[in-house]
Amino acid sequence: MNTIINTDNNHLIHEIKWLIIFRIIFAVILLSSTFVFCRDDGKPFTAQPFLFLYGLSGLIFLFSIVYLLLLPALKTGVFSAYFQLVCDSFFITAIIFITGGFASIFTFLYLLVIMGASIMLLQRGSMIIAALCGIEYGVLIDLQYYGVIVPFGSHDPFIFSIPWYYVVYRIFIIIIACFAVSLLTGLLAAEAKRARRDFKIMEGHLKRVERMSVIDELASSMAHEIKNPLASLSGSIQLLQENVKAGSSNYRLMQIVLRETARLSRITSDFLAFARPEAGKKIKFKADQIIDEIVELFRKDPLCSGRIDIKLKLYRKVWLFMAPDDFKQILWNLLKNAAEAIENKGEISIILGSPRNNQVHLKIIDNGCGIKQKDLKFVFDPFFTTKTNGTGLGLSIIHRLVDSYNGMIGCENIQHQGTVFTLILQTAQT
Repeated sequence: MNTIINTDNNHLIHEIKWLIIFRIIFAVILLSSTFVFCRDDGKPFTAQPFLFLYGLSGLIFLFSIVYLLLLPALKTGVFSAYFQLVCDSFFITAIIFITGGFASIFTFLYLLVIMGASIMLLQRGSMIIAALCGIEYGVLIDLQYYGVIVPFGSHDPFIFSIPWYYVVYRIFIIIIACFAVSLLTGLLAAEAKRARRDFKIMEGHLKRVERMSVIDELASSMAHEIKNPLASLSGSIQLLQENVKAGSSNYRLMQIVLRETARLSRITSDFLAFARPEAGKKIKFKADQIIDEIVELFRKDPLCSGRIDIKLKLYRKVWLFMAPDDFKQILWNLLKNAAEAIENKGEISIILGSPRNNQVHLKIIDNGCGIKQKDLKFVFDPFFTTKTNGTGLGLSIIHRLVDSYNGMIGCENIQHQGTVFTLILQTAQT
């Protein structure tokens, strides 16, 4: 899962930038409203708690500006998000203390911090921040109740003015509110993030389909026209070879010609499969059973055996309606690509999620060398390859197969950390 989190690192940095901008705006509003309230109330500008609100507003503003300048140099968005949100929770606690503690009207600001955590860190992060806000508020009110601290503007001893059970009730309600907001906004943020990823995959997939459709007919015609002369050439060379002494220079030349014609024939067959993939017989099957079968075979393959650990996280109740051989071909080629991207020892993760809206997500994640950002948009294009001995048609054929079943495929690059291929497939109607 860490790999998936790192995939959104740039987006997370962007969200942190907006958080800092909103904090700067909040600091300006807090400072301005303090000036206005102080003037309307007829109190001097140096009176408490106004003097401390000035200082806190300035501190928030300065903290935000410094962090905004340092943001481009940051590499880990998750740590930065936690740091920002924790600091915000302490700022809110300070504002509540300065404006009356138990009597403060600014406790709702905790909810804004929790919402920000949900957007950036999803459910887990928002729960952590909600717990922190609840603890801070509880400690603050307890200290105020026992007279350890006295908020500005408060003259009566807190312990004699408020019943203890009302204090407990107030703390309990605030904590419940924090966790309720965390739960709801976390679910909404997760759905929004999922929708954003699906839209990105769909957008890229449709653009590739539109681009590839232009060359379909030409590709099919060329493949047929090339394949027939190659067959004739290969047959003729084989007949001539029968009259040539084995081991002679002519015999060796003919072997080279036969080898190269076989390679060209293989390329044209792949190109024909890309241009017009043959539809297999569709049947209903359980996806996890096919995945287990292919993984078991792939673990014994020389490309994987002894150097790559394959981890499975499969939802075991997913049914697909497609040709099993096509599904096997898609999965095998993606596993092969993932293994080839890992130089020494590494790890491949296969994640099959639960169906939603008649769709299921299948992710193949590796921790290999990744894909260069400039090459990412071309990986599904025919004849594009970074391998010395590749034809550049493997991923193109996979793309066409997936599209033939009304599915989608996308690729996310994690530079120097690996690659994530995501398949969105239609589930079988139950």
